[in-house]
Amino acid sequence: MAGHTIILSSPRARYDAKALIDRSPPGAVVNVQEQRRTSDQNALLWTLLGYISRAKPQGRAYPPEIWKCLFMASCGHQVRWEPSLDGNGVVGVGFRSSRLRKAEMADLIECIYALGAEHGVDFGERAAA
Repeated sequence: MAGHTIILSSPRARYDAKALIDRSPPGAVVNVQEQRRTSDQNALLWTLLGYISRAKPQGRAYPPEIWKCLFMASCGHQVRWEPSLDGNGVVGVGFRSSRLRKAEMADLIECIYALGAEHGVDFGERAAA
């Protein structure tokens, strides 16, 4: 049996999911999870990170990728440190915004807006997350 993905967005979708479970063979696996971040949220994230990077709040001149890691840590997402390949230091790993749920991504975006407001970053017209 091939894998199926059903978004539980309507009563019909829920009916179809229940029917799929009823038809599934013994030992089949069901995984129900919250929706992951949207493409629009991802696009907004990188736009905002670009604004932050160019504004250099607190004199911090980081590329957007570093700002993303800093904001994710600020929002409480786990960081794991691994030794660098050459043995001269450590590297933070585990900053995967693609694994954030929709609500977590909204919180991350709000964190960016908050720091921007605190440091006078001009985001242009504030977009909805």
